[in-house]
Amino acid sequence: MTQSTSRNGGRLIVDALVAQGAGHVFCVPGESYLAVLDALHDAPIDVTVCRQEGGAAMMAEAAGKLTGRPGIAMVTRGPGATNASHGIHIAMQDSTPMILFIGQVERGMREREAFQEVDYKAFFGSMAKWVVEIDKAERIPELVARAFRVAMQGRPGPVVIALPEDVLMEEAEVADAALVEPALTWPGNADMMRLQSLLWAARKPFVIVGGSGWSERAVASLTRFAERFDLPVGTSFRRQMLFPADHPNYAGDVGIGPNPKLAQRIKDADLLILAGGRLSEMPSSSYTLIDVPTPRQALVHVHAGAEELGRVYQPALAIHASPQAFASALEGLQPPNSLPWSGETREANRDFHAWTDEPKALPGSFQYGEALLWLRERLPEDAVICNGAGNYAIWVQRYLRFRRFGTQLAPTSGSMGYGVPAAVAAKALDRDRMVVCFAGDGCFMMNGQEFATAVQYDLPIVVIVVDNGMYGTIRMHQEREFPGRVSATQLRNPDFAAYAVAFGGHGERVETAAAFGPAFERAVASGKPSILHCRLDAEAITPMTTLAKIREQALAK
Repeated sequence: MTQSTSRNGGRLIVDALVAQGAGHVFCVPGESYLAVLDALHDAPIDVTVCRQEGGAAMMAEAAGKLTGRPGIAMVTRGPGATNASHGIHIAMQDSTPMILFIGQVERGMREREAFQEVDYKAFFGSMAKWVVEIDKAERIPELVARAFRVAMQGRPGPVVIALPEDVLMEEAEVADAALVEPALTWPGNADMMRLQSLLWAARKPFVIVGGSGWSERAVASLTRFAERFDLPVGTSFRRQMLFPADHPNYAGDVGIGPNPKLAQRIKDADLLILAGGRLSEMPSSSYTLIDVPTPRQALVHVHAGAEELGRVYQPALAIHASPQAFASALEGLQPPNSLPWSGETREANRDFHAWTDEPKALPGSFQYGEALLWLRERLPEDAVICNGAGNYAIWVQRYLRFRRFGTQLAPTSGSMGYGVPAAVAAKALDRDRMVVCFAGDGCFMMNGQEFATAVQYDLPIVVIVVDNGMYGTIRMHQEREFPGRVSATQLRNPDFAAYAVAFGGHGERVETAAAFGPAFERAVASGKPSILHCRLDAEAITPMTTLAKIREQALAK
């Protein structure tokens, strides 16, 4: 803790971040917080200047996912704040610790609709854990420390802090707050003994692991628990890094369009342990895997946020615990003398491999699944895989293998445009790790300008643009609901390889799966941020079917 000295609000903000261990800020500069920018000039904090506030907010969200401590974004008032809301919504639905600092009009100008004035409490109130406007410079250490705690404790999430311009110039003599370490909520002994009793009585148990707040150590503890009890384990939507995919107890991804055998296995379970996740619309297959409000299965729901327990599903056992604390407590449970479900566990793993080992051939010269198989065998175990939203991501979730914690950055909120900013953030935080981004053509163009950020900071990410000339997910739904009536989903795209070169990166066009591997190796060898432009046939709409077949099925109804 520093001694109390007179500092302006801008310096107090930056010193508060240093006191909380923040080492990186992602921002788009603005005149509304010049005093903070000036204080960053001499601070031991790395600053990444982004090209759009949405990109900066998504980078901060990705940093929060990777580190477990709040990612920090700074943007200007008005349009800067509304652009950044994209990242706040992702952080809320993904339960990611993050803090967004926004410039604000001077205190004496509020309520006049001054230049770029926004009521941030009203605007962000439904998509952030806490929104606060600092009205006095002397309160900055107090409120920033509270923001770190709110962002990390319970169900993690985003905090928004508005900074009136005159507060940032105001002097105050106040000490910095001490480093905040989030309080973990530990399960009670009675809860753990009740869980052990339920396991001993079960015949068909199943574990789904999800949510945030995990760590490498916690994942290792959960894995040992699964091994000792020989339990089948599925990972929730875009949380595949929470259990090693090459483990014999792994049953697969409980995401969008899951393996039908996996979905049935969850429905048939007599004991379902949901650890850390919420099992919201996407991982629950639109709330069909578990009955609402009372599940058929004996549901054990473990969550760090008390408000999430019983919010949708009424559990047989609710355990209010942080994932890391719960995982540690699992070490004390004892398995029964016999494990009658072991055969089910082996079968679940065989079903996973049958569903994901070999891709189906689809129309077109570029066989996307084969390209992913090539990557699956060659990517380092610690490579970070990033993607946004779109049908192209179905192949990524299905055919790649996530073997380690901290290797997946993907929005459970289904937000397009996330992959490129997330990749930039991952590489900025750890330059020694390989970072690969997947993006559809529509997805890439929503934040592709952040490729310039990768070039500016010499961050050699590899971006794989899967181009099918349309908003593929929406077109798929169109063909299901209004077959043959294509509306507002066709795209005319640039040469993405040339786009990369124009920014100073490496770019190549890839026409076949056979050409993919050599092109990827050249991209890595270039030492530059790279784009591989892969042209996917429009008919190859999912790993299992085509647009024509979807249309035929819809017309036959």
